[in-house]
Amino acid sequence: MKNLFGLFLALLLMSIPAAAQERGGQQRSAPVRGVGGGHVPAHGPAPHPGPAPAARPQQQSRQPQEQSRQAAPDRARSYSDLKGHPDAPHVHSNGDRWVGHDTGRDDAHYHVDHPFEHGRFSGGIGRGHTFRIEGGGPNRFWFGGFYFSVAPYDIGYCNDWDWGIDNVVIYDDPDHDGWYLAYNVRLGTYVHVMYMGNG
Repeated sequence: MKNLFGLFLALLLMSIPAAAQERGGQQRSAPVRGVGGGHVPAHGPAPHPGPAPAARPQQQSRQPQEQSRQAAPDRARSYSDLKGHPDAPHVHSNGDRWVGHDTGRDDAHYHVDHPFEHGRFSGGIGRGHTFRIEGGGPNRFWFGGFYFSVAPYDIGYCNDWDWGIDNVVIYDDPDHDGWYLAYNVRLGTYVHVMYMGNG
């Protein structure tokens, strides 16, 4: 009986790390204090009043996941404004400060020749309209028959999103015509997304 109990306990202990793994073998990121963890901002960001901040030099030591964000040669800033906060655009749960939404209307990374060419998202904007992602990935994800695509410049900032179960809230982007902001409720991070229509 002791051997059977010992075997059961060993199998249980071996299954704990496996349960912590996401699809694709990636470790599921936990929310950090002051960011995410189920918090939904009361409102989207205000329009940025001026020019973009000057780029800050990159830190020398980078984790492998952070290196994937360096695909664009002009990625030179960090969004980790407080110890433990993500190095991605995010929203503080205390005060709803949108960290990283400060490049203004002239940011070439979010220029669109034909804004809203697939129509406008009509599923509900802002707090009170939380949607569970039903599948896909950064190039095309969906929920409730609505389809979106992450801006190419932002793809590295959603590597830890779970495209099968994470909840998102869509906000209007006051600075970049043709884009919305998809806020991940679990992580507190956000990316620019384009509405691709409904199915």
